[in-house]
Amino acid sequence: MNKTLLSKAFLATGCGLAAMALSTGPAYADAAAPTPDAADAASGPARTAQQDDDHLTHTDDGGHEPIIVTGRLISGDHDAIVAPVVLSGEALARNASPQIGTLLAKLPGVSTSGFAPGASRPVLRGFDGPRVQVLNNGLGSLDASSVSADHGVAIDSLTLDRVDVLHGPEVLLYATDPAGGAVNAVDRRIPRTVPTDGYDFNGLASYGSAADSVNLGGAAEIALGERFAAHFDASYNHANDLRVGGNVLSPQLRDRTLAQAADLIDQGDPLGAADLTRQADARGRLKNSWAHGYTLGAGLAFIDDGGTLGLSVQRLASDYGIPARPAVGDSDPVSISLRQTRYDLHGSVNLSGLFDRLDLRAAYGDYTHAELDAGVPETRFYNSAIESRLELVQAKRGGWRGESGIQFGTRNFRVVGDERLVPDSVTDRFAVFTRQQYSFGQFDLEGSARYERTSVQPKPSGTRTFNQYAGGFGFAWHPMESLTASVSFTHGERAPSAEELFIDGIHDATQSYERGNPAFVKERSNTVEAGLRYHDSRLAAAVTAYATDFDDFIAPVPTGELIEGYPVFQYIQAPAKFRGIEAEGSVIAAEWGGGNSLSFTAGADYVRAQLTGIGPAPRIPPLRVRGGSELTVGDWSLSADVVHNSRQGRVAANEFPVGAFTLVNAGLTWRPMGRKGPIALILSGDNLTNVNGRLATSETRDFVPIAGRDVKLTLSVKI
Repeated sequence: MNKTLLSKAFLATGCGLAAMALSTGPAYADAAAPTPDAADAASGPARTAQQDDDHLTHTDDGGHEPIIVTGRLISGDHDAIVAPVVLSGEALARNASPQIGTLLAKLPGVSTSGFAPGASRPVLRGFDGPRVQVLNNGLGSLDASSVSADHGVAIDSLTLDRVDVLHGPEVLLYATDPAGGAVNAVDRRIPRTVPTDGYDFNGLASYGSAADSVNLGGAAEIALGERFAAHFDASYNHANDLRVGGNVLSPQLRDRTLAQAADLIDQGDPLGAADLTRQADARGRLKNSWAHGYTLGAGLAFIDDGGTLGLSVQRLASDYGIPARPAVGDSDPVSISLRQTRYDLHGSVNLSGLFDRLDLRAAYGDYTHAELDAGVPETRFYNSAIESRLELVQAKRGGWRGESGIQFGTRNFRVVGDERLVPDSVTDRFAVFTRQQYSFGQFDLEGSARYERTSVQPKPSGTRTFNQYAGGFGFAWHPMESLTASVSFTHGERAPSAEELFIDGIHDATQSYERGNPAFVKERSNTVEAGLRYHDSRLAAAVTAYATDFDDFIAPVPTGELIEGYPVFQYIQAPAKFRGIEAEGSVIAAEWGGGNSLSFTAGADYVRAQLTGIGPAPRIPPLRVRGGSELTVGDWSLSADVVHNSRQGRVAANEFPVGAFTLVNAGLTWRPMGRKGPIALILSGDNLTNVNGRLATSETRDFVPIAGRDVKLTLSVKI
């Protein structure tokens, strides 16, 4: 779709919404701003939670204050059947990172792809890539991050309001494959309220020692009269090559590299042997791991009791290096230069009678990135995409509420240059969906359904079309106000991506040979999830267990072959089983005058994944156990935690096992203008013992270790 056509479509949509809104008549006679509930309803999937300082202040229909337990939202007797995991407020500032995968990596059940410091996608319960929907205000990120692990996510995580991690039937509002879940990054680029004091401002500035990184972000909203608000935001990040806690190469890859060096000596090539030995002995710094970028954004919204209408634009730029696999000779450094311009539209009309609200969201993304060899572009990837959804929200009638809608998306993906791994393709998606919820007495019921038609048209080959059907059901029991027991079932189907179908060739950025299969059929999955959540004035805890069975699970499996020195990854389909558990808890051990307290937290998560008849699934996170404490006295908070990542010995064939490591982290927060004041100064230290660890979820783990000791100073301002 060209930009002229897009502009006409947006204009027509905006005029249509304006006409619908004006047709509501008397509602527009008043100049009042919408109620907080109505304003927050426009924020995306987790509409019932709005950020206020360092916790969510939504209260449910029973008036109960929610509790955050290591990120999971627990909100009393009207809790979601599958509670979302939430990152907001000071926790968002403390974990600030330009990469959304790194930002979320400490949350329960969440890991990161960790491909490089400049490219990190979220990994949920062992799932990544196209199985995890990464959303921006309920719409896709409209980039190429799911195409390959070296592609960054085009979301500005330095100016976000909140991030929600979703599981269960709710995911069917956005995708027919709920097994992996979804991540929704919520910002306020299209304002949702008119600032009561004329303006709002959020700012963030941080410095980190591991890469001499500087992160800056700011967002401002300005009232333009009683019914209009404008938004402006910007961010900047810069990081040098990453300091690491020991050898760059894993012990297994280092031994293999030294053995190759010995072979070169026997073959009469001492210079090649010396080169490999130097790379094998590298330690302390991860070469070519730098990253820098910026974003600029603006939005304008009309806001009234009758509804809202807003537009926004964002420009994102991200440049980063790709650390190299050991090789003979001075290979040219590979880097990525990523750019995206994105336009968003949001309109909402408040209704009466059977329906509460009609919401429209639409976005267009013009994305490109170049893969550079020694600074020279070799291959360019272009992705022009549009996505829109129209959603009708039912008015709550007794204990019944719900929402239904349609969704459309199209993606035109092109590759130009030497590395044409996949053919140019157009992917179209059309979906209809509904979610219905009913509460009676101590019980909640929830049902979701989604139909989606996906068409993948490679050029010049024929079109593959997939019809996907998904459904989910959930049940929750609240035997007392502080306790919720829940169970849910979801069936999902996923069409293979164009890359899984058609990729075939050497990919310099991932330093591998990747081969797809055009005969793939759609994936099918069935998931059962059960949870138990408890909270009172001092104690909050949650445990969740889940099991997912797949037919025709698609996975890239290392074959052990080498083509031109690159390891071969073959995409295969096979039945698969995923089993996992997440547990977390928080207790206030002591409280004394003035709101002072001492609290303790603990948590664990574990995933076991098996490709039936083949062996362990590739890149699955190991058992992770963590514990911590926080002391709050006056305007100061002191926290410390220990996170142990167990050894991952259940690896795919031709993968190396991943060793265990333990991280020690600490933080000190000072609020110079009071606990609820606008300023927080945070001194934090991650990996204080400077251990050398590796992420089992990373394709590059054998030559890209985690960051070494990282001492960060962060200033957070909210006015």
